[in-house]
Formats: sequence, structure tokens, C-alpha cells
Amino acid sequence: MLVVEGLTCRFGTKAAVDNASFSVASGAFIGVIGRSGAGKSTLLRTINRLAPATSGRILFDGIDVTALKGKELRKWRARSAMIFQQFNLIGRLDVLTNVLMGRLSEMSTVRSLFQAWPEQDVAVAMSALEQFDMAQNAAQRADQLSGGQQQRVAIARAMVQEPDIILADEPIASLDPRNTKVVMDALLRINKHFGITVLCNLHSLDLARSYCDRLIGMAGGRVVFDGAPSALTEHIARELYDLEANEVMGAPPVAVPANEGIPAAGYALWTTEAGTANLQYLYTDSDLNTAYPNPIILDGSGRIGGSVYGLTTPAYDLRLNLPTETPVYNDSALWTRENIHAVQATED
Repeated sequence: MLVVEGLTCRFGTKAAVDNASFSVASGAFIGVIGRSGAGKSTLLRTINRLAPATSGRILFDGIDVTALKGKELRKWRARSAMIFQQFNLIGRLDVLTNVLMGRLSEMSTVRSLFQAWPEQDVAVAMSALEQFDMAQNAAQRADQLSGGQQQRVAIARAMVQEPDIILADEPIASLDPRNTKVVMDALLRINKHFGITVLCNLHSLDLARSYCDRLIGMAGGRVVFDGAPSALTEHIARELYDLEANEVMGAPPVAVPANEGIPAAGYALWTTEAGTANLQYLYTDSDLNTAYPNPIILDGSGRIGGSVYGLTTPAYDLRLNLPTETPVYNDSALWTRENIHAVQATED
């Protein structure tokens, strides 16, 4: 079992991970979710000890990971295999050699320098490649593979480490939908067939709900949600993702009820009426009564010059260009339905 107790990782005055605590049972498939910059990647890197913990403890099967040094630390990094968003393969080396890099922790320095791989390790590496339908590419340079193929090689490299836990840092962020499914299916197969614990950072809530047994939500470096995917309501998801909510939830925004009242200064509110956008209020305080940069963007997250509230119609990504010297006030003449229609008609 993995236990994280009060884990904090600071870079200067910035707490990338702030007092995070949770436990993970062996064989679980955990999705770590949250907006960009929430601390997801730093959390996984701290668990692997690629990033130093400022305070707190990481325990695995009773071993204090945060206290490990030297050979014991290298063993832990082999047991907690990392899969990176950018694959981290050596492009000039062939696929088989890249996978064999996962066996370096078991080799002497001399053998590793001369790449004198034991026959048993070569057989293990080829077997791992076969599992991911990559054996036919064993002699090919890694930099000649597609993104999806490179990630499968990276997963094979992680598997030959014979890990107890796999830490996958947004492994599908740069992949197309087909390869996304291939990679996520591979991780799920590893989890279910071999009983290996998987902690996977994911940006898409649809994928997280489809593949994961449990979700850990992060915001500002803190764990703010920990539960089953079914317990992650739309309200909680929007709090987690803020401006990115519509993108990651894979669904159009829902209109805000009219009885919610006038939003606070610096915020805007839309409602939808017969499928068209109707701007009800636009408020600015004294600090915001200045020129906004051109253009102002009204998108599915409801963003206006850095302020956010409310939602737009699902059918459009609304944009309105204003001169750079135009102050933004509650101006009904400016924010008319006719103007918004014109923006829709000329949108990119």
C-alpha cells in the first residue's frame, strides 16, 4: 500500500504540492485530475523522488520512501516506474535498447556501459514489446516512431522494471484519439492482468471516469477531492477546473438560472434564450474600468479579461473585438444580441 502523509514540495516560496494526504491500496487504478498547474505532475515526481519532498512522508509497504538514499533509492525508482508525457526515449537508439534501459538498476556499471545485456533481459524486453504489438519495431530507431508507438515503447520500458506501481504523468496528452485509447487500454491491461497499481494524471474527465477506480482531485497543490468517479459531480468538476471545465468535461455548458442575481464586480453573466446568447450583465470595478487587450474573448468558460462567471450558449465560441482604448462598462448598446450575431457570423 502507498501512503502519502502531509506531503509538501516547495520551489522557493511556491508550494507545488501542499500538505497532500491519501492512501492507495495495491492493485488500484487511480486517476489524478485537476487543471494545469494544480500540482499533479509534481505529486508523481515527488512520489518517485525525482522531486524532493520539503516535508511529509511517503510510505510504501511500511518503507519510508522519503528517507531512502543511494542504492535503496535507485531500487525504489525501479519499483515506482515513471511514464512521461514526452516519452523520454533516446531517439538515436533502437526500440529494444530503449526498453532494456528499464533493466539498468539490475546491472553492474561495467555491463551497463558496454550495453552487455543478459540474454534473459533481452527476452523479457522482447516479451514486453510483443504485449504492446511493437516487437516488429525492435530494431527501429525510436525517433522514427509515431507518438503512440513511442508511448507504447515507454510503457514496455516501465514494465521491464518489474514495478509495484506505475506513475503515468499525462501519458496521452500529445496523442490522437486512437492512440489515446491504445495507451489507456494498455495501462488498464497492466493494472488488471498483473495487479500493478497505477497512478495516472489525466486531463480528460471522460477518460478518468472510464478507466479509473478512484479519482484524486487537486487544486493549488492541495487534494480537494478523493472518491469514486460517480461521486465527482459537475459542480465539483467545475470548481476543480475553473476556466478549463468545458474543455475537460467534454460537454457544453449549462445555462445559469436567471434567479442567481447580478454577479459581483468584475464578472459577467450570460443566459441562453432560444439557442441564442443574451448578455444580461457586465460589471467592472474601478480596477477593471480600463482598456482591455484586443480581442476580448467570450468563450465556453465565460472568460472576460481574466474574470469569469456564467456561461455562453453551447452552439458558439463568442468573440467580440474592441479597439484597445475601449473601456468596458455595462453598456446595453454595445452588448446587444445584434452585435453577438454579427460576431457569430464572422467567426474563424
